[in-house]
Amino acid sequence: MIDHAHDLVSVRDATERLLTAVGKLDNASVTESSRLPGWTRGHVLAHLARNADALVNVLEGRPMYVSGEARDADIERDAPRPLDDQLADVRESAARFQATGAVPADWSRTVELRNGVTDSASRVPFRRWIEVELHHVDLGIGYELEDLPAEFTARETDFLAARFTGHPDVPPTRLTDGTHAWHTGREADAPEVTVTGTPADLLGWLAGRREGAALTVAGGPLPALPPL
Repeated sequence: MIDHAHDLVSVRDATERLLTAVGKLDNASVTESSRLPGWTRGHVLAHLARNADALVNVLEGRPMYVSGEARDADIERDAPRPLDDQLADVRESAARFQATGAVPADWSRTVELRNGVTDSASRVPFRRWIEVELHHVDLGIGYELEDLPAEFTARETDFLAARFTGHPDVPPTRLTDGTHAWHTGREADAPEVTVTGTPADLLGWLAGRREGAALTVAGGPLPALPPL
């Protein structure tokens, strides 16, 4: 069972780690490229702030974004801001998300995200946790996949393996870190491919953050995963 209150605490802690790390940068560093193609660190920070507000919209029953074009325009608008403005926006938008999460509500209700995707309200804090942790890595400022909390890595691996389960373009695949195992891809009586690696490398591949060069593959080539 998803524990939204636990996840809200995890989001808060992850946000504090990010703000502490980003606070050590300077204005020039914010304009440098992130690990996401075409995005500076300022783009990543702007996205994090606007995503917090978008998830407030979700929890309060409004559309997540006015439109995809408006989402992109807001990020472009906010990306060039100086460091202090970026930090204030991430901090204040995070506080708004936490305040919304603290309001008594029916956390079992279904909410709508982007592109018609629906989910339980109880999973929204975990979705925000994903945004904060992975985009902290995307900033390229010393926080790596290996630094992610073990609980987060395991749960995000569960989440992404489930996301690709049944996908017609992904062969039946078994994932293992030597201790835990997951299955993903097309349904089948037995997996065609087994992919083995560290928790960080498996997550990096599933999340599109690593190409999978450190993974060991048996039964065929490393499957090509669809974009997230």
